[in-house]
Amino acid sequence: VEAARPEPTTTHLKATKGWVGLHLGELWQYRELIYFFIWRDIKVRYKQTVLGAAWAILQPLITMVIFTLFFGKLAKMPSDGVPYPIFSYAALVPWTFFSNGVSKASNSLVGGSGMLKKIYFPRMALPIAAVTGGLVDFVLAFSVMLLLMVGFGITPTLNIVWLPFLLVLAWATALGVSLWFTSLNVLFRDIRYVVPFIIQAWLFATPVVYPASLIENPLWRTVYALNPMVGVVEGFRWALLGTDTAPGPLILVSAIVAVVLVVSGAFYFRRMERTFADVV
Repeated sequence: VEAARPEPTTTHLKATKGWVGLHLGELWQYRELIYFFIWRDIKVRYKQTVLGAAWAILQPLITMVIFTLFFGKLAKMPSDGVPYPIFSYAALVPWTFFSNGVSKASNSLVGGSGMLKKIYFPRMALPIAAVTGGLVDFVLAFSVMLLLMVGFGITPTLNIVWLPFLLVLAWATALGVSLWFTSLNVLFRDIRYVVPFIIQAWLFATPVVYPASLIENPLWRTVYALNPMVGVVEGFRWALLGTDTAPGPLILVSAIVAVVLVVSGAFYFRRMERTFADVV
């Protein structure tokens, strides 16, 4: 007797209306697809390049040399009592992770327009994968940071245990900003031209080439920390180099702003998600 075949399961997808839930459980169900997107982005990033993954090291390293020459040597920028090269590189490691993540994730939906029109998957998987894939570059750049610390005779303090939290804070900030930009980029293609200018301006609004200790007024320091990368950059220097400027209040304010960015960006992304396949 032939066994009865199970009835095929049919899933009906309907457009949502108004504000909808985040459905984070759906992202967990598609975690293998997110992993595939991350691996694909990593392979494509350095495909047919001569230096390959070495670019992950050269980008912050060359920038550090330029900053040291112009801001450290010529402008005599203070560096919280540590050599300026390692002072700037400690900031460039998380900053490069943030800026590259935002740049790639902001165009992730437009770049994946073919998939959006053909198959269903949580659209948020694309910007999440674009930001998370930068962790490979971060690890490579961070390894150079450890070598520089040995070269300059700097020993990490117990503050280094905060590095995982600071990295999560940088990831959350990059993801929150990316969710806003990638949603807007689908509707307004000007966004992809605006993002590089915003990131460039954001660089100088973040204490990468200068220390946040230049801002002494507590009120203005709090306002300054509304830029969530302020807490990340100052936290990295404090955790790795043992600077005396403990950024506790800065990190607290920056963490709150980062959470607001992620939550608001996720809700806006979900609200606009129903139009992506039609507009992209």
